[in-house]
Order: sequence, then structure tokens, then C-alpha cells
Amino acid sequence: MITTIKVHDLDQNEVDLINLYNNKPLVLIFYNNECLGCTGRAIPLAYEYQQEFKDIQVLGIHSNFRNNDISRTDIESIFTKKETPFPIYIDKHHRVYDDFNCEGTPQWVLIKKDGTVYRSIFGSQSGAQNRLLYAIQGLIEEDNL
Repeated sequence: MITTIKVHDLDQNEVDLINLYNNKPLVLIFYNNECLGCTGRAIPLAYEYQQEFKDIQVLGIHSNFRNNDISRTDIESIFTKKETPFPIYIDKHHRVYDDFNCEGTPQWVLIKKDGTVYRSIFGSQSGAQNRLLYAIQGLIEEDNL
């Protein structure tokens, strides 16, 4: 069971996502602004899922692999409206990414209301998208039982 996920918000404040989104199924998307699969497919897909499935909370986690400072402006630069479509946080030294044994970006981690990891899925192409959709539907069904 996951009891804490510490990342930084876009104002550089440390936050714990488990405390912040207590009792809500989470869909974490680990991504990087420099990953074209992330910005071209995964982020728009995450936005669609947040709109379609009101029972979940989609959270973006920008994993920083270069140990340089990432700012709100850097994060917002990939969006046409210069605002985030769902909450996005910064994993400054990719510690949370490593804790979840991510395979690369984008990596999707689905967490049940009780803090249990339900599924972890790598990628954003059609096969991964199908697995992710079924996993989200399963997550919602299990958490509503």
C-alpha cells in the first residue's frame, strides 16, 4: 500500500499526493516535456480520461532526469493555453519515478482509493491506450464495489 507520494507543485512547494487526493482513485502519468509521445499522445489522452471518468483524478508528474530546475513556465510551455489541463507536479530528481519502477515515459500508474497500486502501464501507442482504458474501467468498478 502506498502511504505517501512526495512531489513538488508548480510553485515549488512539496506536497504529498496521497494526502492531497485522499480517498480518490488516482491515475498518475509520469511524463517529460521532451518526450514527444508524452506531449503528443499521452497528455491529450490523460485530459480526455479526466473529462470522461469523473470518478478518477488524473495527475501529471513531470520526471526531471537532468537535475535542472523546472519551472511553472517550463511545464505550461507545452500547452497551447499556457495552463495545465489537470494538476501537474514535479518529480525533481525522478525519485518517485524510480520508486514506481517506471519503464520510461509515459508511464501510467493507477492507484486504488486505499492506496494499492492497481496497474502500471508503459507507453502511449494504441496497444497501451487499450490496456489503459480497460484498466481505468476496472479501477473504477473495483473502487465502487
